[in-house]
Amino acid sequence: MTDAAHASPATHSSHAAVDAACRSCGQALTQTVVDLGLSPVSNAFIKADDLALAETFYPLHAMVCQHCWLVQLRDATPAQTHFHDDYVYFSSYSSSWLEHAQRYVSTMTHRLGLNADSRVMELASNDGYLLQYFVQAGIPCLGVEPTANTAAAARTKGVDSRELFFGRDTAHALRQQGWEVDLLLGNNVLAHVPDINDFVGGMPLVLKAQGVITLEFPHLLRLIEQNQFDTLYHEHYSYLSLSALEPVFARAGLRVFDIEHLPTHGGSLRVFACHADANHATRPSVAATLEEERVAGLRSAALYAGFAERVRKAKRDLLAFLIEARNAGKRIAAYGAAAKGNTLLNYCGAGTDFIDYVVDRNPTKQGRLLPGTRIPVVAPEQVFGDKPDYLLILPWNIKDEVIAQMAGIREWGGRFVVAIPETAVLP
Repeated sequence: MTDAAHASPATHSSHAAVDAACRSCGQALTQTVVDLGLSPVSNAFIKADDLALAETFYPLHAMVCQHCWLVQLRDATPAQTHFHDDYVYFSSYSSSWLEHAQRYVSTMTHRLGLNADSRVMELASNDGYLLQYFVQAGIPCLGVEPTANTAAAARTKGVDSRELFFGRDTAHALRQQGWEVDLLLGNNVLAHVPDINDFVGGMPLVLKAQGVITLEFPHLLRLIEQNQFDTLYHEHYSYLSLSALEPVFARAGLRVFDIEHLPTHGGSLRVFACHADANHATRPSVAATLEEERVAGLRSAALYAGFAERVRKAKRDLLAFLIEARNAGKRIAAYGAAAKGNTLLNYCGAGTDFIDYVVDRNPTKQGRLLPGTRIPVVAPEQVFGDKPDYLLILPWNIKDEVIAQMAGIREWGGRFVVAIPETAVLP
């Protein structure tokens, strides 16, 4: 993923400190969206050699700016806390995400007329999961990715990758090296940026006069509607809406000209942006999305006030299921050592007293333990030898993929369970 370092974590509090300021507009933050207490860094998996070492827990407290309506974590951990040489998230381990990336490359190549004379840059290019398809199409591209191990994996796919945090200084340097692009993209990176103005401010510096920016991110409106509180974790500094982003783009001299609604990550937006004076006509989808957000209440305090109680109910419901299942002698495993799962399990206090282990296809995570809960991570094959009664799907956004992959658990009566938007045993 990506991006530049910011402030150090502050003391945990259920109320905003006097100096808590919006990372977009600088106004004082006064309204809590939800406070999940203290939690470890969601991707700080524990190695076997480090079992005796302490873990650092940070506040996980989301607030909304009542001036520009950006929802954000009140306390920003430094980016290097998350994005480093031992980063464990590799995008290519999700087949559905690879399919999504391949469709994107095909669509953008056709829509923008990209060819061997074009240039493409991806911010937070991870392991080359997407740019590999541009490479295969013979379209020159560059990945900007601060984590060394994922960048190294991208190079094995033929993806030129620079290990950098993106911002204005980085963009100036890339431009001086000849990188001005027809397409600048970032999938699920904008939420990972502590200094959102610096990150977006770098974009016009590497964008050709008629170039296009596309950014994908989970839509705040869907997060609230579907009670997706587990997507709050320290890597996600912001929770995004078009209403909150428009002024960020405007400050950078950029204009949003189209919006697509995607099913990924529980409901995402794909924002198309360009230089403010570029030829791209603004499409009706922009006004329609802003109106949808207004009607839903994203620009009013009332919508956020009731969210915290829905989160607390989800916690109680999951714990009630786990307790009842365990009291009945049932065995529970989990699927997907995902960051969102770590938020859920730590907030609920659900460790190995409830869940025996979690399985994950990513070998980088196998043999480690989840942060905070210390649940061991093993390969998916263990489920078929161990035959648990329930498999709790932590990355609910790919539940269909998981169910198809693990359908064999039904042979011994195993059942799938999800906790978001509410706890449910799936048919």
